[in-house]
Amino acid sequence: NVVIIRLPPYSPELNPIEQVWSWLRQHKLSNRTFANYDHILDQVSEAWNAFISRADRVKSLCFRDWINLTS
Repeated sequence: NVVIIRLPPYSPELNPIEQVWSWLRQHKLSNRTFANYDHILDQVSEAWNAFISRADRVKSLCFRDWINLTS
């Protein structure tokens, strides 16, 4: 009893991860230079940890009426 709902080819407003990427770019990763690959990984990990540190932020950016989020 599973129904697959296909999203339109370009629908960032329907894909919650697009809001996450936008937040990461705006608050942690924009206008930066990186020394090397390891520095990129460190900074992206730090940005991700900052994002998930507040459950209310995650819920507010990722909530969609048609997605059932559990706490």
